[in-house]
Amino acid sequence: MDLQDQLKKLFPDHVSEPEPEKEESSHELFVQKEALICKFEKRNGKVNTIIDGYEGETEDFKLLAKEIKQFLSVGGSFKDNQIIIQGDYRDKIMKFLVEKGFKVKRVGG
Repeated sequence: MDLQDQLKKLFPDHVSEPEPEKEESSHELFVQKEALICKFEKRNGKVNTIIDGYEGETEDFKLLAKEIKQFLSVGGSFKDNQIIIQGDYRDKIMKFLVEKGFKVKRVGG
């Protein structure tokens, strides 16, 4: 006997409402003509990869930051219109962004 059957026995007069279906709409990121800048920095002795130069909305850039962090399974943050990823992942990030349709420019090292 499952939960629905048990609830029907406890509350015979109750009419359950169907759950509204959630529409999954994939959000399209704004792909700009200018290249994103992917650079390597050491901050406080720790290695960071910084992505800068996005011209679209801030929310889109934050969404892109989340996707990159999930793709690499690493930590990072979004500050001052820059994506800061912990570690040196320039090659992987650049490949990921090119697959998304972005132009990427490698700066430094």
